Amino acid sequence: MSSSRSAQMLVGAAALGAAALLAWGASNIPSEAGYAGVGPNFLPWLVTLALLACGGWLIYEAATGGFRELEAPEEGERGFWPGFVWVSAGLLLNAALIERLGFTLSCALCFMLAVRGFKAAEGRRDRSLRSFVTDLLVGLAIAAPVYWMFTKGLAINLPGLTGTGWL
Repeated sequence: MSSSRSAQMLVGAAALGAAALLAWGASNIPSEAGYAGVGPNFLPWLVTLALLACGGWLIYEAATGGFRELEAPEEGERGFWPGFVWVSAGLLLNAALIERLGFTLSCALCFMLAVRGFKAAEGRRDRSLRSFVTDLLVGLAIAAPVYWMFTKGLAINLPGLTGTGWL
């Protein structure tokens, strides 16, 4: 088996591994039916099934000839790793800090770091304090109404910074 096909099999196996981890997490979520007749574990199980299907399809494709007529990328097309690191840091910090900082602040931080990555990918590497603060404030302006809509409007509990339910 060629190294390209081995790598393709590895991508499929990684999708199956992600599905297994998601299934493990979904099995710990209560399944009592809610407002619409489905429980809070419905969406994680749905995504698990989609990942299983995608992982199985990727492995099938790799085993039967590789990803169909895959062309080699041109020299100019490369991933932008610094941007990937910024966005990944935002997502990981959001997951790690949401219980400590609350939904609003952790999502604003995630937004700020993701914007850093996207701006860097465009070649706009403004690392001034003003730029960071502006991106954080825009993130707060987006995250706060979402938090209030979910907690006050839909009565869905999201982690807050204070016990008042407003932050």
